[in-house]
Amino acid sequence: MPTERITFEGHSGVPLAARLDLPEGPHLATALFAHCFTCGKDIPAARRIAARLAAMGIAVLRFDFTGLGHSKGEFANTTFHSNVDDLKAAATYLAGRGMAPSLIIGHSLGGAAVLRAAPEIDTVKAVVTLGAPFDPGHVTHNFADSLDNIRADGQAQVSLGGRPFTIGRDFVEDVEAVSLAESIGTMKKALLVLHAPLDDIVDVSNASNIFLAAKHPKSFVTLDDADHLITRAEDAEYAAEVISAWAGRYLELTPPAPPIGAPEGVVRISEADAAGFLQDIQNGPHHHAVADEPLAYGGTNQGMSPYGFVASGLGACTSMTIRMYARRKGWPLSHVAVDVTHDKVHAQDAETSTATRIDRFVRRICLQGDLSAEQRDRLLEIADKCPVHRTLEQGAKIETELACPVD
Repeated sequence: MPTERITFEGHSGVPLAARLDLPEGPHLATALFAHCFTCGKDIPAARRIAARLAAMGIAVLRFDFTGLGHSKGEFANTTFHSNVDDLKAAATYLAGRGMAPSLIIGHSLGGAAVLRAAPEIDTVKAVVTLGAPFDPGHVTHNFADSLDNIRADGQAQVSLGGRPFTIGRDFVEDVEAVSLAESIGTMKKALLVLHAPLDDIVDVSNASNIFLAAKHPKSFVTLDDADHLITRAEDAEYAAEVISAWAGRYLELTPPAPPIGAPEGVVRISEADAAGFLQDIQNGPHHHAVADEPLAYGGTNQGMSPYGFVASGLGACTSMTIRMYARRKGWPLSHVAVDVTHDKVHAQDAETSTATRIDRFVRRICLQGDLSAEQRDRLLEIADKCPVHRTLEQGAKIETELACPVD
């Protein structure tokens, strides 16, 4: 996933730091991501969602709000509405590059900000919130013990997530005065609400209120036992999968023609988690899967192993080949099932030479229907005609070349 480090002017004219995650293939749409209160553009949930959408052909701009992360400006002088204005500035920047956003995503207070900003960004067609508060003033419970000092002195330093932040009176008064009901009810955008029932920072009742205030089309999906920051890889992966699948219904993701020499498209594999082995597998804009290793081999077990994909290719090809033959013959085959076993484990073999070893695949084929013994025998013979079977049996030549420049 190529990433550009960029800056653009925020609401007050100071430069805001951002990352623009780009698809490795065709660019089909653009999304804008707003992070949670006092977080940043590089939190795991934001990175994973951006990676998933980029694999789908959707570029994602994620940035640090004024005074946070690598962005300039004073956080103490910001308000909820200044965050909204930063979002609109980001949308303007993208439009200036010919990449106006059609999807906007917000996490926690960033979700409240996108609900307020979305009606004012004409190009946005779909809105996603993750653990967002219906009442943005809810965020003040994070520093409730300091509210009196903030109101009396104009500002006070508070500890949030173990880090010191200066909160100003303008922020408190602004966020407490915000009501999102009208913005949600009139934004005329498709809405996806994602929230965890056990969220102990923003209660799930906030999601219910957002959902009820919105007009259709709208969807509500639970994040089960995820925490508020969606810190676990499997929770972020699930949220990313839901968003990418849902967004396809509301964005125009018509792909261009495949490149010459690749009539069925290019299968692109890229790391989804450099700390483990999780891989994104994308075949065109509509077909996505993940590959991983079991927990015992340092993976997170979120997808099949590479050898699992090899076995699944053999099994799927076998079933399809049998079906095509039976259909052409008009035979009463009602169902096909293929079990494939393989005696290698990829994580072990990746560390050792396997040049002298022979791979052994075992297929168990179940054929249902009123078939004669002769028909069943013939269909088993046809299974060996499967193209993937032939490829595995005869071997293949693999050519490798360096495709991207050295940093």
